[in-house]
Amino acid sequence: MTDARTLLRHTLATLAYRGGKAVRNAPASFANYGSPDTSRTPAKILAHIGDVLDWGLSMAEGQQRWHDSTPLEWEKECVRFFAALKKFDDFLASNQPLQAPPEKLFQGPIADALTHAGQIAMLRRMSGAPIKGENYYVADIAVGRVGSDQAPPRKEFD
Repeated sequence: MTDARTLLRHTLATLAYRGGKAVRNAPASFANYGSPDTSRTPAKILAHIGDVLDWGLSMAEGQQRWHDSTPLEWEKECVRFFAALKKFDDFLASNQPLQAPPEKLFQGPIADALTHAGQIAMLRRMSGAPIKGENYYVADIAVGRVGSDQAPPRKEFD
């Protein structure tokens, strides 16, 4: 595996950790927080993240496809988030050749997904259900750990 593929896989693991923290234990009302007429709700953002990850995988496979998904119920959308991460990570871990430059995969779909995970974290705070800040530098993030079973935080703060 190349250094670039390893870095992409570490970035997906980082997204799983940070995104997982943002979606974990959100109150039931959070999925539809905000104004659906003027901005994306958390459920729409999470569906978009799933679409972006699917798009990134399709580019890596050499079959670029885009799909705008209708948001699922929150818990199902959370499951979809981690499933999309796993599919992308599994491809990167394989011996299949990348059909897109790793830098483009990072700057497009992966960076976009990180941005949207941050939006969900910000909306959690705005909705009155904040998550604790954390020193992510010391977080236990491991290549290949892209499921909902993330390590506990090592250093959170208020």
